[in-house]
Amino acid sequence: MVKNNSPLYLLLFLSLSLFSMEIIVRLSNGATHVFSIGFVLSLLFSIVGACVIFLAANLFSTKTNHTLHVLFLMLTGFIYASQFIYAQFFRTYYTVYSVGNATQIIDFRTDIWLLIMENAFWLLLFFLPSLIIMIWGRRLFSFKKINGLYKGLVLCLLFIFHIAGLSTIWFSGQDLNSAYNLYFQNRDPVLSVDRLGVLTTMRLDAQRLITGWSPTHAPPEAPPTSPDTIPELLEQTEKVSLEEDVEIESDPDVQAEEDSEYNVLPIDFDELISLESDEQLIQMHRYFNNVEPTEKNDYTGKFEGYNLILLTAESFAPYAIHEEVTPTLHKMVQEGYNFTDFYVPLWDVSTSDGEYVTLTGLIPKSGVWSFSASSNLALPFVLGNQLNSLGYTTNAYHNHTYTYYDRHLSHPNLGYDYQGIGNGLEISGGWPRSDLEMLQETIPDYINDDLFHTYYMTVSGHMQYSFEGNNIAYKNRAYVEDLPYSEQAKAFLATQIELDKALEYLLQELEDAGVAERTLIVMATDHYPYGLDHTTIDELTGHEVDRDFELYKTPLIMYAKGLDPQTIDKPSSNLDILPTLSNLFGLDYDSRLFMGTDIFSDSSPLVIFRNSSFITDQGIFNSVTNDFSPHDNSSNEDYGDYTDAVSSIIDNKFYYSIRILETDYYENFQ
Repeated sequence: MVKNNSPLYLLLFLSLSLFSMEIIVRLSNGATHVFSIGFVLSLLFSIVGACVIFLAANLFSTKTNHTLHVLFLMLTGFIYASQFIYAQFFRTYYTVYSVGNATQIIDFRTDIWLLIMENAFWLLLFFLPSLIIMIWGRRLFSFKKINGLYKGLVLCLLFIFHIAGLSTIWFSGQDLNSAYNLYFQNRDPVLSVDRLGVLTTMRLDAQRLITGWSPTHAPPEAPPTSPDTIPELLEQTEKVSLEEDVEIESDPDVQAEEDSEYNVLPIDFDELISLESDEQLIQMHRYFNNVEPTEKNDYTGKFEGYNLILLTAESFAPYAIHEEVTPTLHKMVQEGYNFTDFYVPLWDVSTSDGEYVTLTGLIPKSGVWSFSASSNLALPFVLGNQLNSLGYTTNAYHNHTYTYYDRHLSHPNLGYDYQGIGNGLEISGGWPRSDLEMLQETIPDYINDDLFHTYYMTVSGHMQYSFEGNNIAYKNRAYVEDLPYSEQAKAFLATQIELDKALEYLLQELEDAGVAERTLIVMATDHYPYGLDHTTIDELTGHEVDRDFELYKTPLIMYAKGLDPQTIDKPSSNLDILPTLSNLFGLDYDSRLFMGTDIFSDSSPLVIFRNSSFITDQGIFNSVTNDFSPHDNSSNEDYGDYTDAVSSIIDNKFYYSIRILETDYYENFQ
């Protein structure tokens, strides 16, 4: 081997090493368009990163410089490899904030180890550059301390390629989810890695965490606050009403309002504005004052005085419902309120963000654990605090480590007496623990109380889906052995059987206690079962599932004994659960202060996804492809103004959700 004495050969090697890691991440995680603006930006910013490493590792003796190059490349390889494994596991990329809480990943060490074994080849490629430098580096390259001329040259290259990257970002367009939008205005780890690269995404994330960055300005001109406020845009097609969506007759037990009334509180926003000096809070008061409130309706107070049991079911999905295998789930869907167009989008912090959306009616802030960040904030409108103030016993349970995702901080702040494994809840067995045992242990805590509201976060449905590494799948293996599915599909269904058994037990206990007819059970998932291969999801569904929207479609269960079955076809999501239940229970709340809406109201539906794609009664908009598909199959060219207006509404909802979290805004309404 011949040594290349010019230090620039080493710089070239570093650049190619970083760029190859970027390409490996794009290829291994299913990128369909490797050659794109993201490809160019990954190359440019890889060179910038290589310049930084080169300058930092060539200031000392030859031996020290060689060691530093090995260490820097090993660290870089570890970052890329860990992001690769994290994306395989959680279908997103971790943030710098999450690194500070990495010890919680230890709970999944067995599953992660299996992933590492399965992807050993890819992982080896991330560490190959450091191995080359370690073994052959001193024979291939010069590691002598560089002089001032080379320092100046590399600094110039760093500056030139960074400016080239920024120029490419600037001139490639400033649309939603563009490289410009993601670099300067927005956070979306998946899109950011695709369009900026891993290195740049993590650098931006670190900068934003250190500086406390969040969008500093509201989206331009925010007047439209719901699709209802854009009547001129809705003239293209007939607006779908709630009466068309609910395929049943009105419930005779519900008293209709003779005059229109709205779910609002007597908040004098004008007075709040006049007394406020903080421009940010003044802006928020003005925004919420202009939000269109939802009307009270035939369902307002329908379940006033009922008990409420709310469950977030780990990785629950429509293909978990099987008349023979999960008969209780099937019964509750068919004999309750059947929401046929309900979605639970995946957010950055998977389960915790899914819970946050359901329980707070807000969109989570990217880059942090929103639920943990809300622990010291005023949350007067969440169900625990609302029902507790009405004399309900309010409990929350989770059959996993009680501190996981800081639930021991967030859930008491929701108004719950909270127990998990380690602070009062005792459940035997391995990972994951039993939902059935959790309900058997906890139902006696509240079943005899006059009024109770109980929240459960289940865990039996958690991945990985195999009979060897999953305690619940192994436990219920006999029930699925003869099903005509693959091993992974059977294991998934076996985990859902435990949830089904838990619900069967719950229904029987409510019946035995004589409260079944006045207890509403509501259940939605935290996210789709991303531990399943896409081919397995297609297998269980019976067709190829659309990855952009249908993947997130799931049942919302609302069930009580004796409830008249109803079918609700209106598009909705877990962002709508809190305002819907607040209306059903006749609670005092202000519909303007939530980001979702009461599903039973006549407000136009709006389902929002992490990347700002959306579903309304008019159609489906894919923000990544910038394509709108009208429900009536008319030309999408007629909807340009409509999609822009709805996107503006969504921008506002993201922005003001963040502001509520950052300013403790609800403290104004305690």
